[in-house]
Amino acid sequence: MAGLIRVSEAASLGLHAAMLLAQAEGERVRTRELGERIGASQAHLVKVLQALSRAGLVETERGPHGGVRLARPAAAVTLLAVYEAIDGPLQTSECLLDKPICDGHCCVLGRVLHGMNQEAREHLARTTLADVWRPKAGPTAAGLRQAAS
Repeated sequence: MAGLIRVSEAASLGLHAAMLLAQAEGERVRTRELGERIGASQAHLVKVLQALSRAGLVETERGPHGGVRLARPAAAVTLLAVYEAIDGPLQTSECLLDKPICDGHCCVLGRVLHGMNQEAREHLARTTLADVWRPKAGPTAAGLRQAAS
């Protein structure tokens, strides 16, 4: 069933990858391992990781001992920063259409959508990877490698 609020596949990949990197606690994780764990296309995941790298959220290193890791502590990375690095600024539009056709007072869902978007934005802005990461529940980089085998 479809919901009112949707997150792009790229943003979803970015949020999940960032969470797995937070769980790796600074260790480099191979892109292939992340892709297998998330169930994502390698090509799409690489594009998402490039966007996170351009935003300064992850560091990548090529080679046999390479991989990707968070560029900052998990407590310093908000979910909003990850989202916006991939999809751009989160807008709190009051109209279902990109180009409003009404003044917002008569819109069928305008006020509801605006409130939901605003609430979602505020939640993402105040929530860090460390806030949602549970060290005991998530795998380390070694655990990711073992799970990928």
